[in-house]
Amino acid sequence: MEKDLLVLGIETSCDETAAAIVKNGREIVANVVASQIESHKRFGGVVPEIASRHHVEQMTIVLEETMKQANLNFSDLDAIAVTEGPGLVGALLIGVNAAKALAFAHQLPLVGVHHIAGHIYANRLVKEMEFPLLALVVSGGHTELVYMKEHGVFEVIGETRDDAAGEAYDKVARALDLPYPGGPHIDRLAQQGKPIIDLPRAWLEEGSYDFSFSGLKSAVINTLHNAKQRGEIIKREDMAASFQASVIDVLVEKTVQAAKHYQVKQVLLAGGVAANRGLRAALEERVSQLDGIELVIPPLSLCTDNAAMIAAAGTVLFQKGKRATMALNANPSLELA
Repeated sequence: MEKDLLVLGIETSCDETAAAIVKNGREIVANVVASQIESHKRFGGVVPEIASRHHVEQMTIVLEETMKQANLNFSDLDAIAVTEGPGLVGALLIGVNAAKALAFAHQLPLVGVHHIAGHIYANRLVKEMEFPLLALVVSGGHTELVYMKEHGVFEVIGETRDDAAGEAYDKVARALDLPYPGGPHIDRLAQQGKPIIDLPRAWLEEGSYDFSFSGLKSAVINTLHNAKQRGEIIKREDMAASFQASVIDVLVEKTVQAAKHYQVKQVLLAGGVAANRGLRAALEERVSQLDGIELVIPPLSLCTDNAAMIAAAGTVLFQKGKRATMALNANPSLELA
């Protein structure tokens, strides 16, 4: 009988300090996340210096709580996986150095993980991956379509040319006087409104799987300004519904076209915006119409940044023989493919 593979994951790429232990790349043993949203909310976005300081304060506490919940010692672990990039360099450094210190002290293998690979592998904690597959990654800093033929091998076939979807959500939320982070608030308002405002959809050139949301964001802001100058009132619910409909139409249609073109077996939804109810419902409806393609969506707790996803992705890299040295450093511009 083979021994279970236990990997400790550490994630500090932005404003969540997280640690988790995952068994065999599929089963969460412990998962602890310390969020900083309340600290950054008054600034309308993440302040890198504040994020880094919070990571320093929380790292040891989060690690101790993770080991306590798992009822394990470091000697029980097989490896330590940590987010190497991309992300805020100061924030990444806290996690990377914590992981290196633990790996050195306990003589454990160290694995560097790409943050987006982690988001994709959050789905493996729900359902085993079947290849080839397509992952739609939608978050505050990333909007990408990623094709995978096998574990740990990523091909980015489409990405945003300007604002990521989550970034556009936050900017539009600010224009609507909604608090940070804007995504959940727009999603909630969209359920109450009607998509009756004509807003653009950026399809780009024929056959392209790239995205662009900067023009849509500008169109929302201009529409609100023009209405204000004319003394007209636009219901926030209707603007939220119209904006969200535009974003979802493009995301879902490009995903479906790519899934058919690449003849995939699964479509995975990943990233913080994967928690959006409108996007989840629209994707479920469209993919259900495709023969032989399964849609996998992680629970809300695994959509936002967490360390279970890093441990899951790190397990695959560890099994493939990938190891990092003590020279491992934060890489804020780390490429996925």
